[in-house]
Amino acid sequence: MAETDELRERVRVLIRTMPGAQRDFARAIGLDETKLSKALSGTRRFSPHELIRVAEHCGVTVNWLLNGSDDAATVAAAPAPASRAANGQLGHTEPRRRILETAWRLIAERGYHRVRISDIAEVCGTSTAAIHYHFPTKHDVLNEALRYTVKLAFDRQVAELHTIADAHERLLRLIELQLPAEGQLRAEWSVWLQVWNESAVNPEMRSLYWDSYNRWYRTVEMTIRTGQQQRVFCELDAEQVTAQLTAMIDGLGIQVLTCRPGSSVATMRELLHDFIDRNIIKQV
Repeated sequence: MAETDELRERVRVLIRTMPGAQRDFARAIGLDETKLSKALSGTRRFSPHELIRVAEHCGVTVNWLLNGSDDAATVAAAPAPASRAANGQLGHTEPRRRILETAWRLIAERGYHRVRISDIAEVCGTSTAAIHYHFPTKHDVLNEALRYTVKLAFDRQVAELHTIADAHERLLRLIELQLPAEGQLRAEWSVWLQVWNESAVNPEMRSLYWDSYNRWYRTVEMTIRTGQQQRVFCELDAEQVTAQLTAMIDGLGIQVLTCRPGSSVATMRELLHDFIDRNIIKQV
């Protein structure tokens, strides 16, 4: 079986395990039923966005879809076991997934301390008791929101990067996937910013935070080492330059989120590309 055949078979298995018919599955992931049928038959390929939607809807990772394992070696570092989203496993419950997605969105939009369990229940159309059944405390909600954010980033990176062989192109795309543009990416940054704040004052948060952040850090480092092996990046200390690049991304991202005068996604992109050109790319 080729990799694409295995991918199609995994999606078929997921369709059989989910409630409803194939057309309901297509509707749930926002894909035309005809396009889904063609993808399953091999006459068209699943796009990165479609792979992400399948993974989100079914509670699996894109890495599992492509490679059959959450831990398979791929272009992005896999989350540590403690940082994996609880809904990132086959057999998750729909109510829990809906509650988590709602809580995540509210935290991103309003801020952790301005979201009450009753707010989550109201938006979900359920009771506070139902929320507490899945998340005993509000602190648990924030922990799971972080794990969910990690899963979203991991899925997006694997889906977008697995076909890009050139390390320079992959690094630039990785940067693009990390920019706090409006929409999903800005919401993820908002959650991270609040986790940073909570970690600074709550030591209990730090282990989960560092496990989660380490995944992103190792992904950048892996990409830089790959570029060195391909002889497109300078022979420098990969860990040191990873620390520099990720620190720049963090700092510039915070400036964009807090609307520092003169900051923008475009400026952030320009500064990061300039750093890569000056410090990482091998000059010929």
